Amino acid sequence: MYLKEFEIRWNDMDANRHLANKAYIEFAAHTRMSFLNETGFDHASLGKFNMGPVVFYEHIYYFKEVFSGKPVRVSLELAGLSEDGTFFEFRHNYYDYKGRNFAHCEMMGAWIDLNTRKLSPLPDEMQLLLAKIERPSDFKILTKEDTRKFAKIPKDLP
Repeated sequence: MYLKEFEIRWNDMDANRHLANKAYIEFAAHTRMSFLNETGFDHASLGKFNMGPVVFYEHIYYFKEVFSGKPVRVSLELAGLSEDGTFFEFRHNYYDYKGRNFAHCEMMGAWIDLNTRKLSPLPDEMQLLLAKIERPSDFKILTKEDTRKFAKIPKDLP
């Protein structure tokens, strides 16, 4: 499991003086990008293949309030990946300074070709990087159907 530590800054707080929901999203995104960068998915390699990550959804479950003054840690696990590497799912847990879990996040996304702006499988070279990553016991091979499990579709204004 990958862990990243964060100091809670003044701008991470909301009007109730606890950790704002935007901070949860930012901490998870920063944790993912740090993990990917350390795994070899840095700007140079993404630029080489002209690829970038997109987020389909992030669901956060809050268990307990968190206040400033003590650091927090955010974990990351690769919960799922499609066979061709197009789709990925990450799971985050948020821990206070004593290791108590105060929130959970489930996130799904995909890779896009930045020229065509279409979903794209990962090149073999990058799939090999993901193949080295430890997988949790409930790791899942994702399919396109998994990306539609909540059956949300756009509804335009009349």
